[in-house]
Amino acid sequence: MAKAILTLFFLLLSCSSAPMLTLADGQTWCVAKPSSDNAILQQNINFACSNVDCRSIFQEGCPCFSPNNLINHASIAMNLYYQTKGRNPWNCHFGNSALVVVTDPSYGSCTYE
Repeated sequence: MAKAILTLFFLLLSCSSAPMLTLADGQTWCVAKPSSDNAILQQNINFACSNVDCRSIFQEGCPCFSPNNLINHASIAMNLYYQTKGRNPWNCHFGNSALVVVTDPSYGSCTYE
């Protein structure tokens, strides 16, 4: 019995010290889940923009204004919030309507932080 417990202990110890997959630069972004409904996306925009400066989203002619739709604007606002608050997983939850991604979602002249 003691040998089994000792073996289990060493197995757990070796698993917990196993290297984790990490990104070379560690950069992550927060974007809206494509399956999120419009009401949730609007709530996310309202919440994020009450905590960060969202002027780049809502001013026509700004690089991230287009496409002018909720999923785009929500993704920009949610990412601004996520980046500003320290890129913690809990800063990209938004009621389970967001995803942390490792591929830069920037497009055209719109650069995600």
